[in-house]
Amino acid sequence: MERMQEKRDSEDKTKEKRKEKSAPKERRTITVVAPDAKNEKIVNEVKKMNVLTPYAVASRFNIRISAAKDFLEQLEQNGAVQLVSGSHKIKIYKPAAA
Repeated sequence: MERMQEKRDSEDKTKEKRKEKSAPKERRTITVVAPDAKNEKIVNEVKKMNVLTPYAVASRFNIRISAAKDFLEQLEQNGAVQLVSGSHKIKIYKPAAA
């Protein structure tokens, strides 16, 4: 009987610890508008990245992936990045050599 009680107590303690540890995560709002492709500060930050994928750009600038795709296409047209490989789903870019 004592073992059952000890087991229940230990389960209750672990449940309490889980409740304490699991704080609600902070939700960030994601913007829809892509950053300006002509802004030098943003372009320089993009050039610091080794590989540019829509996901990497979206997570770095807190924008949607569709906006990141459009942003990368604008940068390619401006000559800031070069297309390395791509399919109809994903395109991989690298910073253009200066």
